[in-house]
Amino acid sequence: MKALKKAARRLSNRHKSSAVKLGFDGEKYKAASTHQKEWGAKLIAELKLSGTEHVLDLGCGDGALTSQLASLVPKGRVVGIDFSQSMIEVARQHAQSNLSFVLLDIRQLAIDNEFDVVFSNATLHWIKDHENLLRRVFCALKPNGFLRFNFAGDGNCKTFIQVVQEVMASSHYADCFREFDWPYYMPKMEDYRALAGQIDFSELRVWAENADRFFPDTDAMIRWLDQPSLLPFLPCVAATQRDAFRADVVGRMIRETRSEDGRCFESFRRINIFARR
Repeated sequence: MKALKKAARRLSNRHKSSAVKLGFDGEKYKAASTHQKEWGAKLIAELKLSGTEHVLDLGCGDGALTSQLASLVPKGRVVGIDFSQSMIEVARQHAQSNLSFVLLDIRQLAIDNEFDVVFSNATLHWIKDHENLLRRVFCALKPNGFLRFNFAGDGNCKTFIQVVQEVMASSHYADCFREFDWPYYMPKMEDYRALAGQIDFSELRVWAENADRFFPDTDAMIRWLDQPSLLPFLPCVAATQRDAFRADVVGRMIRETRSEDGRCFESFRRINIFARR
């Protein structure tokens, strides 16, 4: 824990500002993340914890899943990290004797032999350099410790990506995105397996998962678009144009995804990895 707090103190101004720039809102995310929590609960059920483990949750968000982890290790401890101040403030509402939260960019994780389990759900597609990530997580694990991740893979959010790229390329906004850095890493399963195979894990499994879903109505889809899907794109657009940009994306998404019963379909394709040090 001391190592995590030390790393948190080194959190650079650049990373702090990027968290603010993206505009994550812990309370709004809590209301918009039903499917993320469903995936996370499924992962947690697979962990088969004994109750004494030390667990690290990468990208803890609003802390709901981190709290579930803490309830399973009453004689252990759980630490959740996130680089969004708003997320951490909301997550800290779950804090208890064996559960704490630290403001920290995952990319700055720098600890050795401290955790039995490193967990992450629906977060790591925001991290570009996964070779660096996996090496850092390998070091953070105790001998025989393991990681369990689920994040977006190739084909994820196909409709949203097509729609937002079309809007970005339109004459109204093309100049705003000329130097835009695409925010997501969504690899093919085979490529990710090869990448993870470069790390000296004693056990490694990587597999793809189809988690396509219907949002129950347009309001639910719009909440998901606002937190977090649109966040990387809005800061590139002039403040006077952001409402129009958002409305264009939302309108196209409704037209492309809404079925006759009012539900909205989107593809969710996941990469799963289990690896043991």
